[in-house]
Amino acid sequence: MWPNPRIPFAMSSERPRLPPLDGKPLIVNVVVNIEYWPFDRPMPRGILPAPHGAKVEPPDVPNYSWVEYGMRCGMPRLFDMLEGRGIKASAFMNAQVADVYPTLARKVVDLDWELVGHGWFQRTLKQSEDEATEIKQCLARLQALSGKRVRGWFGAGGGETNDTPEHLKRAGLDFIHDWLVDDLPVWMATAGGPMLCLPYTWELNDVPAWVVHSHGSDELYKRLEVTLAVLERELEKGPRIVTFGLHPHIVGVPHRAYYVEKALDLLARRNDTVFVTSSQIADWYVAADKDGPARLEAAVAARGR
Repeated sequence: MWPNPRIPFAMSSERPRLPPLDGKPLIVNVVVNIEYWPFDRPMPRGILPAPHGAKVEPPDVPNYSWVEYGMRCGMPRLFDMLEGRGIKASAFMNAQVADVYPTLARKVVDLDWELVGHGWFQRTLKQSEDEATEIKQCLARLQALSGKRVRGWFGAGGGETNDTPEHLKRAGLDFIHDWLVDDLPVWMATAGGPMLCLPYTWELNDVPAWVVHSHGSDELYKRLEVTLAVLERELEKGPRIVTFGLHPHIVGVPHRAYYVEKALDLLARRNDTVFVTSSQIADWYVAADKDGPARLEAAVAARGR
């Protein structure tokens, strides 16, 4: 019996030791979620509830403005702080950003950030009329933007239907970030064969920290400090991945951007840290775990008997 229908269970202590990536065991993936929230649709999330508990129909000017501020002012701050430190981000990007924010999208490509599929606009695939078609449309638009094949996906809010992994596998993707079950990549079973799941985070993520739980401006920095205190012991047993989940309308405001810069500098001062994008993690893991897909297929076959 598998408690997880797609990924065999294993404690981190049971996993084989992996080699460091480029000689560095602390692997950091800075993720910037770049999203389009249409003005004429209900906002996916908000900073300000409606007065007196009223239901808000579009236009939702306060919450739309909150998000567009991130695109106008937050993204330039993120571009500057990452470019100035030589860090390339993984851009989890709604494909329609290429059309509605074209100069921003071109800047992402010019900086050589990696594009990861994140829906057409900001809504879950559970709300899509045809998720297979939407996935293909997204990947085609992002490839047209960058000239490179898109290799990965993260669903809006991490949302999937029962068939999403199969659609992503058939679309030719190499990995997804939706299943946040481990500090290291794991192999997932799909009807089309094994697929790689890369880590993401709800813990070093600005949405839960500030929008959901309303912590102070320095929360991400404090969480990183104590995360490193624990991971330093575990790094003796093998690499660990630290992922940041950032949104320009949340961390792009000055009082939070200040602490994000401090967090990046804390990591950069270490001699065991490497900043990488999603595909670099995938390539490292596939090379280190060559028999992983065959192992998973054997486990799937044994479960079926």
